[in-house]
Amino acid sequence: MDLIKIAEEAFATGKQHPSFKAGDTVTVAYRIVEGNKERVQQYRGVVIKISGHGEKKRFTVRKMSGTIGVERIFPLESPAIDSITVNKIGKVRRAKLYYLRKLTGKKARIQEKRTSNA
Repeated sequence: MDLIKIAEEAFATGKQHPSFKAGDTVTVAYRIVEGNKERVQQYRGVVIKISGHGEKKRFTVRKMSGTIGVERIFPLESPAIDSITVNKIGKVRRAKLYYLRKLTGKKARIQEKRTSNA
């Protein structure tokens, strides 16, 4: 069992990401390797769920590409993730937002949580 923990620590990136929850709109800068070239792609969408714990934590981001909904699962400790920025903090009452898959257009929008500048 210790070997697994040692291997996880060896591959851990140690990057600090901002805290976010389901319902937040995030932009994930993801490094993509194409042949011998490498580029950073921005993936912006709503966090539908966060699952797992520790190094195995992963989150699902859903975005609309035209009229088609696209979901992508990112491991939080992935070395391919360049940065995560939180664009909006959503006002939701549940942890898994699977109901967004059925909704389209303005119904699929999540209300933004207003924060006071005290």
